[in-house]
Amino acid sequence: MTSSRREVVRSASAPEAVGPYSQAIRANGFVFLSGQIPLDRATGKLVDGPIEAQTHRVMGNLGSVLETAGSSFEDVVKTTIFLVDLKDFAAVNQVYSSYFTTVPPARSTVQVAALPLGARIEIEMVALGP
Repeated sequence: MTSSRREVVRSASAPEAVGPYSQAIRANGFVFLSGQIPLDRATGKLVDGPIEAQTHRVMGNLGSVLETAGSSFEDVVKTTIFLVDLKDFAAVNQVYSSYFTTVPPARSTVQVAALPLGARIEIEMVALGP
């Protein structure tokens, strides 16, 4: 879907939105990615396992959306990480940092009371467009 000011980005390799929102919107030279939780695209269910496995799944989902948008992790300028438990912070950082091999983006991390479908982590991003 395209309008004169923004374009919807939809990746067939990432989970469908679980509500009335787009996976990403490309506008004004940027790509705004909605938060991703650790959903498996094939099953539509949350990934089981430790927070490291869930973080890898979230980053994989975001990577698929970035690729469809014509961007990459190197183009990411800002992220926000939502965690149900800040005790997961160090483990999430270890996985997260492996996706940013050059200059990491600006970032905020916030502890929240709950996330959709009972997820423990959600990450959203803003990247430079193609």
